[in-house]
Amino acid sequence: MRFAISRGTVVVAGELPILCMQSDSTGSFMAVAYPTWCSRVNGDRFECLYRELGAKSKMNWYALQVHSRKEHVIASQLENRSFECFLPKYKSFRKWSDRTKEIQQALFPGYVFCRFNFVNRQPIVMTPGVLQIVGNGRTAMPIADAEIVALQVAVSSGLPSQPWPYLEVGERVRVSYGHLNGLEGILINFKGNHRVILSVTLLQRSVAMEVDLSWVIPLEKQRHQRSPAAIKSPGNARVIA
Repeated sequence: MRFAISRGTVVVAGELPILCMQSDSTGSFMAVAYPTWCSRVNGDRFECLYRELGAKSKMNWYALQVHSRKEHVIASQLENRSFECFLPKYKSFRKWSDRTKEIQQALFPGYVFCRFNFVNRQPIVMTPGVLQIVGNGRTAMPIADAEIVALQVAVSSGLPSQPWPYLEVGERVRVSYGHLNGLEGILINFKGNHRVILSVTLLQRSVAMEVDLSWVIPLEKQRHQRSPAAIKSPGNARVIA
């Protein structure tokens, strides 16, 4: 924590927001909270520029590579340590000779998403079962918030889902109806059925979700129409998130 004194004002700068102890004409102090940046106050009190909002103070989503089939246990351990985790799952059916059972499996086997301050990563990498923070070589790379939000919306929709091979080239569309409203992806035709691909770039993986094709609008069409009409072709499609 740092202290700066300027014209009767003590500025305590550490976490957000900044706490300023301002003195009045009687010599008494009053605590005033300011955002992380402070412009000049009344011109004659003080001026502070506090812009340390880089990687050291920002919470980002990261993908953790973990032991396969231990994703749920590891996510629970991290949550018990007050870390925010996201473990997307899907329903699958496993057949035995005498029965069929519905089970929950990880959409991204061997990975758990976790949101944390990278400078405080030690408790995470020391968690049993965590192998590494995914990145480029030895450099950990955060995942775009938009990709995590898309996954969270897709999973919470309750629509059928499944893992899917990564895809990044194709016609971009937007889902305009239902629980997936607003999600964008790539439209493909696979064995007569249409699917929309929404991917996690860092992991080079995708997730397929069942949607009605009439919910899908080409982005190019949407740009040129104020109230675009949905694709009228009937049928089923899958969203890959």
